[in-house]
Amino acid sequence: MVEDEPADVELALRALRQAGVEATADVAQTAEEFTDLVRKNSYDVILADYKLPNWNGLESVEVLRREGLDVPVIVVSGALGELTAVECIKQGAADYVPKDRPARLPESVRRAMREKKLRADHKRSLEELARSNQELEQFAYVASHDLQEPLRMVATYTQLLAERYQGKLDADADKYIHYAVDGALRMQKLVQDLLAFSRVGRHGVPLRSTDCNVVLQAGLKNLQAAIQESGALVQHAQLPRVMADSSQLVQVFQNLIGNAIKFRGSKPPVIRVSAEANGKEWVFSVADNGIGIAAEHAESVFVIFRRLHTRAQYPGNGIGLSICKKIIEQHGGRIWVESALGHGSTFKFTLPVKAITPQGERTKHENHA
Repeated sequence: MVEDEPADVELALRALRQAGVEATADVAQTAEEFTDLVRKNSYDVILADYKLPNWNGLESVEVLRREGLDVPVIVVSGALGELTAVECIKQGAADYVPKDRPARLPESVRRAMREKKLRADHKRSLEELARSNQELEQFAYVASHDLQEPLRMVATYTQLLAERYQGKLDADADKYIHYAVDGALRMQKLVQDLLAFSRVGRHGVPLRSTDCNVVLQAGLKNLQAAIQESGALVQHAQLPRVMADSSQLVQVFQNLIGNAIKFRGSKPPVIRVSAEANGKEWVFSVADNGIGIAAEHAESVFVIFRRLHTRAQYPGNGIGLSICKKIIEQHGGRIWVESALGHGSTFKFTLPVKAITPQGERTKHENHA
């Protein structure tokens, strides 16, 4: 209790005990006493008078924040007025109970303690989920890493079988060898993709001020062969600087533009990359004129290994967008798609505004082959 009147301490404790609350209390009259007590002991709730001779009891909220403690503070004071009472709640108090209405105190304390338990349970659930995800990623990394060597052996020797005995056995044997080679190579690619996915964010890299124009050019350079083969036109406006891991951001642009090229329609791909500020975040867009995505698949395209087409139609294992999602979320952003089947797609993702963006006219650049 933050209180300088012993009689008020006794009144509050009596009201709690009469309502069946088993209550004991330490009393502090100054900020120094309060800080010393919360560092030494664990408390369920703080009852704080609003105004003491040398201290405002509401400041106990700030002390608890500085100490990293989640203890509800209930302001128990004389008449404060409606505006002051609301301001107490805004500043972090759990409730306000007038001293002349002690009967309200027990329920206020019980409610504050219930809410504290809910917060603690939620925090524990999040920690358990994070630990479970970390263990799952560790398992995926170890499993995919350790599978690479035996799969390499299987793929190598089945390819040797195909080279040495193709056409020397009957048609069924040739067919079986083909299936074995194809299956081994697909499994090898799946394991490599799974390893790539599990590696994202495993070793934290400090985020640095990153020019997205430079990052985009690196991604386009990696896609040069696909751009030339498809006749793709990639346009982009002036992009901002953000705080990011540049190598991971290259993967995002490369995957999104690569998908726009892969899932193209009958016309050459036209892809537009842009970004605009929206409050505390940048919203990036990668728009194309491709085959589009049905509305019911707008969420599932980001699920790892989820494919909407057969491998005969479009190659790949369906991991690129899940890697993009993981990277963007680890940067504090989110990613989604706006699309309609047959009318192209616009993939959008956000990154926090944490770097100063050079001011200047938005210009358009083109990469065309």
